[in-house]
Amino acid sequence: MSEKVLYQHGTLGALMAGLMDGTETIGQVLQHGTLGLGTLHGLDGEVIFLDGEAYQGRSDGAVIRLTGEELTPYSAITDFTVDRSFDVTTETDGETLKKDILDKEDGKNLFLAIKITGTFKKMHIRIMPKQEKPYRRLAKISESQPEFYQENVQGTLVGFFTPELFQGVAAAGFHLHFIDDTRKFGGHVMDFELADGTVESSQIESLVQHFPVNDPTFVQSEIDYADLEKEIQQAE
Repeated sequence: MSEKVLYQHGTLGALMAGLMDGTETIGQVLQHGTLGLGTLHGLDGEVIFLDGEAYQGRSDGAVIRLTGEELTPYSAITDFTVDRSFDVTTETDGETLKKDILDKEDGKNLFLAIKITGTFKKMHIRIMPKQEKPYRRLAKISESQPEFYQENVQGTLVGFFTPELFQGVAAAGFHLHFIDDTRKFGGHVMDFELADGTVESSQIESLVQHFPVNDPTFVQSEIDYADLEKEIQQAE
């Protein structure tokens, strides 16, 4: 069996600080996996990678399939292989389900790739609106982000659990995006309730962190990380 690798372009810490220029194509990111999440140039919406395809949840509420030519400042993806799976047959809120996932794992020190498919009694998402330069810090932008709700929606939730040690590289804890089966509703998950479905997880063995070494802004910017943890919690 091949090694389970999480490939990440850019860092969440840099994105939080306002480095939002796209520095890699979505097509290039897709060469490294089938399931994951990200955003586009200028923080333009929420990217969902599912079954080797890429979709953008836009701030007007629409969802479009991406061509691969779009640029991303931050994306994370893995070639998803299931290690653990369990069914949910009773209504479960998001926080309880996250705890159940971790309780079934060996500990909290590994990256996990997460895929949850089923019927969601409630789905609450947000979508970051596209920004223009000069970029503000992401936490400030999140104060006025569009939010959307649906009930009894069938779809797939994808994302990652990140160990506390890697806060800033990614978002410590769960970072999840959603897309419905019709590919018309999707974005960054704020809260949800699962009516019934299947939870699958994959233990990540290696993290490949890719940096935009040819982007002068990324290389030369002095990034203020002083309030990073608080800002990530606010934005998430």
